[in-house]
Amino acid sequence: MSRTTPSAAPRLWTPGDWNALFGLGTNVLVNLLVMTGLLKFVVGLPDELTFGRILPAVGLMLFAGNMYYAWMALKLARKEGRDTVCALPSGPSVPHMFIVVFVIMLPILGQTQDPVKAWEAGLAWVFIQGFILIGGGFVAPLIRRITPRAALLGTLAGVSIAFISMKPATEIFMTSIIGLTCFGIILVSWFGGVRYPKGLPAGLVAIVVGMAIAWGATALGFPEIGGMSGSALAGAFSNFGFSVPLPAVDHVFSGFEFLGFILVTAIPFGVYDLVEAMDNVESAEAAGDEYSTTEALAAEGTISLIGTLFGSPFANAVYIGHPGWKSMGGRIGYSAATGLFVLAITWFGILAVFLNLVPVVAIAPILLYIGMLIGAQAFQTTPLTHAPAIVLGLVPHLAAWAKTLIDGALGAAGVQVTPELIGGMAQGGVLYEGLGILGNGAILTGLVLAAIGVFIIEKKLDIAAAFAGAGALLAFFGFMHGDAVGVAVSPMISFAYAVLAVFLMALAKLEAGRESLGAVEPVAAE
Repeated sequence: MSRTTPSAAPRLWTPGDWNALFGLGTNVLVNLLVMTGLLKFVVGLPDELTFGRILPAVGLMLFAGNMYYAWMALKLARKEGRDTVCALPSGPSVPHMFIVVFVIMLPILGQTQDPVKAWEAGLAWVFIQGFILIGGGFVAPLIRRITPRAALLGTLAGVSIAFISMKPATEIFMTSIIGLTCFGIILVSWFGGVRYPKGLPAGLVAIVVGMAIAWGATALGFPEIGGMSGSALAGAFSNFGFSVPLPAVDHVFSGFEFLGFILVTAIPFGVYDLVEAMDNVESAEAAGDEYSTTEALAAEGTISLIGTLFGSPFANAVYIGHPGWKSMGGRIGYSAATGLFVLAITWFGILAVFLNLVPVVAIAPILLYIGMLIGAQAFQTTPLTHAPAIVLGLVPHLAAWAKTLIDGALGAAGVQVTPELIGGMAQGGVLYEGLGILGNGAILTGLVLAAIGVFIIEKKLDIAAAFAGAGALLAFFGFMHGDAVGVAVSPMISFAYAVLAVFLMALAKLEAGRESLGAVEPVAAE
């Protein structure tokens, strides 16, 4: 770790920024590769739209986001006279990539058979969410003040374990020769403190070694080990060129044709974004860097709007993982450098080459490392007695993850979900309906349940009752436990939370009465 020097001006680049650049840069790269694959192979958008309009707009958005968060870090470092400030990481919102593709763009494409209409619907969806984030930034500080850290970080740990760690973990063991080797390279450096020759960043070493194994296996006649193809790599160079983002305001407002369909998911995911970004700012504070929640969220929403107005149907996000990049030495420069890197690969058509040059499994250990670190932070920076509440906050995310896997398997098999199938799964111990109820709105559900748990542990039953009451309202309108926003979406669950709130409040008053009686001094008999 860098030594704090209160009198020295913060440095824009440190040796640790190389590690963080290769960490965050490869993280964003993986997400961009996934994004490109979704647009090309799932939605089936033409290359001229994907590489000529969407990716340049995404690059502009991510460049602006990383630059702004580097500027926030520089302001904080100057204000506090520290050289240990680490910028908030940012990149494309991963949950949004899948939601906007599978829930918005794909259905609209099926309805209209027009890829441009599908793109426009995605633009309108992100446009609405940007305003939700900007407005929500002004109430987020209040939420942070009243919500215990175990609840904020506990639900974040659920995201990190279920949706960041599990997929790369399975990829590592599916291609274990590359995966475990690269995982070991990452672990011994970022957890074990081992320094590689000439200070080479562990992320770069892992990628180079992974490429060497994958392409070496291909040369020896075992392409299945790394999945590399010389012909595919040669063909990728045909996408080289230079594309700058063009204004797409008319396309954004054309997407409002599908407003009713869009609002069903835009509002709850706007709230999801709000809570997730708030959690990530809390995570940075736990690591020693106290940023303005309002400024971070307003920047996230504004930058997403800018990207959308230039053609990006994906949102910018404050990323999970600040403590990880800070622990490996990242400060200010890594964020700005990541922005420049993303701008280059999206504007010059380099992304297609990366897609065919680097085996994804060589990058997967970096994502698993971040998931491990964030999951651990929830326990390490909160009171030991709050551990059960953190585990409670994890549970809804595990339910959401399990249902996602089941839905994917059923979809791949072409099987429709019917009451008979749900009943059959229940007999086999798979409570599909329960997974859906528990997993819908998981980030809010995890936060509320963990907060209730913390305040019960702390014997602050009146505050626990207030969070249970909040759960009743959120469930009633579908923000928790519902598959859409509306009125009386989950009335029975809402009623159950209300009963819990009344029970906890009654106990709080009973305990208060007992304490007041115990405080009265007995009067001696005359």
